[in-house]
Amino acid sequence: MAGRGTTATVALERAGISFTVHEYAHDPRHESYGLEASQALGIPPERVFEVDGTLVAGVVPVTGQLDLKALAAAVGGKKAAMAPVPAAERATGYVAGGISPVGQRKRLPVLIDASATSFSTVFCSAGRRGLEIELAPADLVRAADATVARIGSVP
Repeated sequence: MAGRGTTATVALERAGISFTVHEYAHDPRHESYGLEASQALGIPPERVFEVDGTLVAGVVPVTGQLDLKALAAAVGGKKAAMAPVPAAERATGYVAGGISPVGQRKRLPVLIDASATSFSTVFCSAGRRGLEIELAPADLVRAADATVARIGSVP
């Protein structure tokens, strides 16, 4: 990874958090960034988490969906809505498909779905398409200064 670090990997290194980087060739034609990562890396999609939202970042498994009512309740709000992609990119400093819950440009409140705690490690974007970080859920929570809550739903 020499010379190819991202804001997310730099933040993890500075925090002294152990992680593994997994790189794969990103296919811009793939319909789902998270499912693409799961398939390319040969890991169950339940272990790959992605960020949805902007002013509050919700991190959920790629096999499910962000439950907007649960997200709103978890942050003490009445209603939540998905922000436009350009707003998410501006706030986080990352491009869609590469938004990491770690090392964001503007420190957003981060909520991680409670299902993450059932795994010894989870995967999330390392800050660019085609690059994932694998780390313990507790380390992800610490690195993102996140709250754990049931915010995901399985369709």
